[in-house]
Amino acid sequence: MGRSVAMFGAGGKMGFRVTKKLFDAGYDLRAIEIGAEGQARLAEAGIPFVDTEAALKGAGVVVLALPDSIIGKVVAQIEPQLAAGTMLLILDAAAPYAEALPGNRPDLTYFVGHPCHPPLFNDETEWSARHDYHGGVARQSIVCALMQGPEEHYALGAEICQAMWSPIDKVHRVTVEQLAILEPGLSEMLAMCMVDALTEAVDACESRYGIAREAAKDFLIGHLNVEIAMWFGYSPKVPSDAALRLLQFGKSKILRDDWLEAISPKVVRQASDLIVHGKI
Repeated sequence: MGRSVAMFGAGGKMGFRVTKKLFDAGYDLRAIEIGAEGQARLAEAGIPFVDTEAALKGAGVVVLALPDSIIGKVVAQIEPQLAAGTMLLILDAAAPYAEALPGNRPDLTYFVGHPCHPPLFNDETEWSARHDYHGGVARQSIVCALMQGPEEHYALGAEICQAMWSPIDKVHRVTVEQLAILEPGLSEMLAMCMVDALTEAVDACESRYGIAREAAKDFLIGHLNVEIAMWFGYSPKVPSDAALRLLQFGKSKILRDDWLEAISPKVVRQASDLIVHGKI
């Protein structure tokens, strides 16, 4: 397999970032973009775009920077044009885990990768890196899964993912199911849900109890900094005995006893179906 990469959704908001990374890294990049806004974004960056047939001819890797709901349909459309051994690289686990990918081409490789995004605690010194919350400037880790294909293809998939989301700290190898547990499970259904609840609580401090929102926000963000550092091992875990008693009391008021089911394979599969098909 060569270093030729066809990129679907190359000019999209998410696709453009990884497209530019591959283009700047010197890959034989074939950008595919049907939207006028995306095409303008590519043109401004000096990245040529081509039609699908030209992009796929001889491409060793096909990256699908597309909404999860259409990935299966696109793969079904382009399969006949792909040579045996071509890698299809998907940037999210939802479509693969929801079994939305066609299964009639066992000679194709399916690879899934996703960025972890820059961590809260890091040693970045440049302003642009310290304020990079999505990745691409600051170092981040990534997770990768070889879903289908020969073992030797894992290295190529990981190489492309590292180039797309560089600079990279660590590459974690997982299964597709494990990646789905991480997202949408851990990151969206659990973490995003709790973060959204925290913002609602800050709003309630103001609307219900008359506390200035800035005061509540500053108080919460500062305490989150301390608590995340302690609980995840960035500083000694030294909460008071009273705080630990309140932790258990608070959990009894906020969390259901079975809350960890939110990241179980069964629920994550339902979430993947919801993402891809719009229903469970």
